[in-house]
Amino acid sequence: MQRGDGQRRRPSLSLPILRTSRNQHRAGTLTLGNLLSALGEASFGWAIVVFSLLTLLPLPPGSSLITALPLLVTTGQMMLGHPHVRLPGPLARLRLDPDKLRRTVLRLRPVTRRLERILTPRHAALFAPRHERPLGLFLFIIAFALFLPVPLSGWFPAISLFIFGVGLVERDGLVATFGLAFGAASVLLTATILISLGIGADAMIN
Repeated sequence: MQRGDGQRRRPSLSLPILRTSRNQHRAGTLTLGNLLSALGEASFGWAIVVFSLLTLLPLPPGSSLITALPLLVTTGQMMLGHPHVRLPGPLARLRLDPDKLRRTVLRLRPVTRRLERILTPRHAALFAPRHERPLGLFLFIIAFALFLPVPLSGWFPAISLFIFGVGLVERDGLVATFGLAFGAASVLLTATILISLGIGADAMIN
């Protein structure tokens, strides 16, 4: 499809996930490992995108203790300099609910549509091999903030990781940097809430 100015319209970021999950569900093979393999398991970007989506699934409170684990594994491997993502067996065999996954992807369409308008390969120096471990460390800290069952804070680290993952997939250093900045703000928010809860608990005890 062409735009009015003659430029080709960017394919939707949602399509690969929706199409792959639908086909695998019909074949009875929709697991976390299979979905990631079909998208490109060697890509840390797709792994971060998919795993951040999992943390946004409509699940009971406290579920981030489980859904954030793949992000901790992925960012930890990135921090350690692994060449690609290697999911432990239990995580790779985890079965996904296609309806919940689809609803989550569609719920993020306002975000993805805005990203699709501005995404372009630029500032690729951010993704140079020498930056992979520092990036992995920073992303691990954001994922750890997501892992903590802190009220009202989990949505923000997940969105920041999603934005960074999209930037990494598309090699857009500007979008990835925005994701990192949003992630830093989410870590600060989580720390502030934890400190406030600690002060409140101390006041109640004393």
